[in-house]
Amino acid sequence: MATPQATRSPATRPASTDGTGEITREQLIQLLNEDLQREYQAVIAYVVYSQVIKGAQYMHIAKELEEHAKEELEHALVISKQIDYLGGSPAVTPKPVRTSEKAEDMLRFDLEAENETIRNYRERVRQCEALGEYGMAEHIREILVDEQDHQIELATALGVDVPDVTSPEERA
Repeated sequence: MATPQATRSPATRPASTDGTGEITREQLIQLLNEDLQREYQAVIAYVVYSQVIKGAQYMHIAKELEEHAKEELEHALVISKQIDYLGGSPAVTPKPVRTSEKAEDMLRFDLEAENETIRNYRERVRQCEALGEYGMAEHIREILVDEQDHQIELATALGVDVPDVTSPEERA
């Protein structure tokens, strides 16, 4: 006789996530879609900010922001592919984009968004591994490398220390 766990479909089988509770494949799809919406948001923000940011001190970072936009589009494609692999439908709308007339504000908005993205992707890696989706976790780790580079570049442009976005679970 099969146990109830064994008769569940792969999409509803829960997995433990190192103290954060259990996650299902449907929940992972939902979370990845939120990540995808953040990637869309980042593409739009970086495209706009790279073109409207003014001031001699920001010309180098404006070129970097153009590169960030291209990388964020690549991330969106990777995340969309993972959502499709899990049996979900990729989101089609971005999270809202914050704008400002001030270059420093725009860079701060980007830095805050990168910090949130890094926190979320670190959690996503743990969740993917808890579900046994090790390849997916590796794809997200590759995205994390870019996101952390963006974080460093933005913090440097702002003349601030790179924020520590380590979660309490990671510190333990």
